[in-house]
Amino acid sequence: MLATRFTGFWTRFPKPLQRRLARWLGQRPCLVRPGFPIVSFTFDDFPRSALLQGGTILREQGFAGTYYASFGLMGTKTPTGEIFSREDLPEFVRQQHELGCHTFDHCDAWDTAPADFEASSLQNRQVAAQELPASKLASLSYPISYPRPQTKRRSAKHYDCARGGGQTFNTGTADINYLKAFFIEQSRDNFGAIQQIIDESARVNGWLIFATHDVCDAPTRFGCTPGLFDKIVHSAAWSGATVLPVHQALQRIVQS
Repeated sequence: MLATRFTGFWTRFPKPLQRRLARWLGQRPCLVRPGFPIVSFTFDDFPRSALLQGGTILREQGFAGTYYASFGLMGTKTPTGEIFSREDLPEFVRQQHELGCHTFDHCDAWDTAPADFEASSLQNRQVAAQELPASKLASLSYPISYPRPQTKRRSAKHYDCARGGGQTFNTGTADINYLKAFFIEQSRDNFGAIQQIIDESARVNGWLIFATHDVCDAPTRFGCTPGLFDKIVHSAAWSGATVLPVHQALQRIVQS
């Protein structure tokens, strides 16, 4: 199915108010107080380079990441680079990463009608189960934009957590329908800002979720270089943080 753009009541609000509504409404509060810092590395769209370069860097340190895949993009080329192919899936399994949902159609989380967004996310889960029968898409990442409140509520029926942006870490009472993440590409020319967020999260035992797209020597504007990614992974490890994929991190937090 192809999700339709939604042009109803919610889209009439100005963008700043839309962002606040996405934060305020449809929340699912969870206490993030694990007693130790946690870092997760996530990749939206699942470009091939995120696995072949980024995944290899993580595995060299004994870590695994979370790959938010849109199976409708499989085998295509997009603004975030060449997307994973069916032939890449055995390597994904071998590296033991976690698979997450990014909707089948890569739906804009705000402009897509909530019912269409939900249908596309469920279609993505069905295709993922066919391609990787052992996989379970337990977490979601909202594509392109912040989510509609009703989209958050619908997603909560199917996923243990969902991730957005925000350029900060999660601590105290967090909304697991809209977890905060730090997009590497927004600070890829300022490693000091990246180091600062790692240090701040470690100081308060927060959950820092890094997000990016492609990882290659000539990245798109949505990605980063292997050198920078390797530096971030090492910095996260040196901070004393426990590095876990998103759903594993959530389980540790809930159990703490």
